[in-house]
Amino acid sequence: MPKKLKKIVLSYSGGLDTSIILKWLQETYKCEVVTFTADLGQGEELEPARKKAEMLGIKDIRIVDVREEFVRDFVFPMFRANTLYEGQYLLGSSIARPLIAKHLVSIAQEVGADAIAHGATGKGNDQVRFELTANALDPSIGIIAPWREWDIQSRTQLIDYAERHRIPVPKDKRGEAPFSVDANLLHTSTEGKVLEDPADIAPEYIYQRTADPMDAPDLPEVITIGFEKGDAISLNGDKLSPAALLTALNELGGRHGVGRLDLVENRFVGMKSRGVYETPGGTILLAAHRGIESITLDRAAAHLKTRSCPAMRSSSITVSGMRRSAKCCRR
Repeated sequence: MPKKLKKIVLSYSGGLDTSIILKWLQETYKCEVVTFTADLGQGEELEPARKKAEMLGIKDIRIVDVREEFVRDFVFPMFRANTLYEGQYLLGSSIARPLIAKHLVSIAQEVGADAIAHGATGKGNDQVRFELTANALDPSIGIIAPWREWDIQSRTQLIDYAERHRIPVPKDKRGEAPFSVDANLLHTSTEGKVLEDPADIAPEYIYQRTADPMDAPDLPEVITIGFEKGDAISLNGDKLSPAALLTALNELGGRHGVGRLDLVENRFVGMKSRGVYETPGGTILLAAHRGIESITLDRAAAHLKTRSCPAMRSSSITVSGMRRSAKCCRR
């Protein structure tokens, strides 16, 4: 990436890492930086991200609520295909990255930026997701991946850089973090030091959206999800927007301990990684979608989709050792 740039659009969470990246971009490229923060339903107050960007001298700060777009245009089409990774993972992080990249490119085109920047590391899948999407949408826009470019090699160096540039470092960010969390309206994804040994049971304190199934209600709760053209449109007879419906299912599933997954997965870049995922609403929604397909698809189409997704052979959900059915109705 040439050092002579006029403007960069950064995917900015407001956290420590992207705040350090923001300062590094300003120092390295000596140009204006525009920040983009996507409200994906991560459950965090986003106003602190605006204030931190202002503190770091940013004039053009974009915070965009993309929750409805996320569920309508990304999650729902994915569920129409009954998509699972390695037979289990509902792709909660994966499906959000192209949406973020889409907005990064759109803002870059709007403001005349030379490049976009992201905070994905060089050992994960997110760098691939961001960069393939950006290159597909506008290959003329450059991509800056600081974790592959700078000389910061450790958490200690990262903290030292923050302190030298007067970037606030929360107490819980000092030292090696026991785990990290990525969250959006579809799921939470937790990985890190406390989960590195697959033989160790994941500690209960890392779970954020789901009750321990042992503590979940003993009685089943029967719900009705209405579908139209393959997408869910209502819950128990009440029409809801895509984001509102998924939010309601998250609360319902979380209360019953639905949607926990502890998985050692194969990353695209060649590593294995253990992650703990919570996808309560998505687990219910996918099971309901499979249920409506069992009613509406002919044998050949149903068998073809089953072969494509061998792990999804039932439209029921296991909670606290009981079989809980998700009733589906066709509109």
